Amino acid sequence: MQKLIKIATIFLSLFFISEKTHTNTPIHSNEFMYIGVGGRALGMSSGFVSITNDVTSGYWNPAGLINIESDIQVSLMHSQYFSGLASYDYGAIAFNTAENSSFAISYLRFGVDDIPDTSELIESDGSINYDRIRSFSAADNGFIISYAKLLPQYDDLKVGVNAKIIRRTAGSFASAWGFGIDVGAQYSYNDWLFGFSGKDITTTFNAWSYSLDDRMKDAFIKTGNEIPSNSTEITLPRFVFGTAKNFNLHENFSALLSLDMIMTTDGRRNVLLKGDNISAEPNLGLELNYKDLVFFRSGVGNIQQYYNTSGERIRSFQPNIGVGVVIRDNLAIDYAMTNIGNTSIALYSNIFSVRFNLNPREGS
Repeated sequence: MQKLIKIATIFLSLFFISEKTHTNTPIHSNEFMYIGVGGRALGMSSGFVSITNDVTSGYWNPAGLINIESDIQVSLMHSQYFSGLASYDYGAIAFNTAENSSFAISYLRFGVDDIPDTSELIESDGSINYDRIRSFSAADNGFIISYAKLLPQYDDLKVGVNAKIIRRTAGSFASAWGFGIDVGAQYSYNDWLFGFSGKDITTTFNAWSYSLDDRMKDAFIKTGNEIPSNSTEITLPRFVFGTAKNFNLHENFSALLSLDMIMTTDGRRNVLLKGDNISAEPNLGLELNYKDLVFFRSGVGNIQQYYNTSGERIRSFQPNIGVGVVIRDNLAIDYAMTNIGNTSIALYSNIFSVRFNLNPREGS
């Protein structure tokens, strides 16, 4: 545990050194990278940094890749948001490259497709020509390359690192490239699990460039909008500290209780613990396990405060639920229902993910 705290302290120090150099650049970018992946994690409200143990570790905490149960593991996920307006897709593959190391490649895409482009709708004579309507996509893409290493000399401490490439586009009009680094660690003691993840520890930069012809510039001017120019935005670091404990309930039943504390460094957020520079929010997850074959999950997160139409201050939270099934050690299917807190408007998100084991290890 002391080793884990030392690692976290080092990366926190790196943040405070680098954060001072970024005061006037737009922040709060790349939020699509924090939606989450995998039905198991999302069913537990993302309380996952200390317990992630499969291919999705490339997203949650790269150190967890050491725990994958086969030579090769693949995961796929698809979900939709805003009544199907936006699609969120994820795919990853992980390899056990050696006895004490693992490697993974992950891909995420959050996009809105078939957006009408009406910039050429009106002809020069003022008439409307619907044949000139085209469509384009606005998409955020994330590529993650992960490496994990087991350190037996440090009581089997697991460490990992991610290299992230961000590609964001809005048709052919605007695009951005970004690059960032994540780190992670896991440590176990008896039935206790501990985890740490540092996201964007060096600060992730997105460099935006715009390609606008005279026609589009004229449309911006006529509609009173500012013509965009090449710019840079940043994603400041966030740190996740997690712990979990296993409980043996019966010969065939066990329970896993996890708690993550997410610390953001990009200013005051509407979360449980607010600060001018650093805010923090907890995510609590529970998983009930029957013979390592059937899993029931629930979790609570996204605790916020808001004012209703009467001016009354209300605290809200988001409970999630989920279920998972393992079939012959080769296939796992996970389902999660999120956003179930506000039943008055029934904003539910149904998430399915699958995980394949190729060449499972004996006894896994």
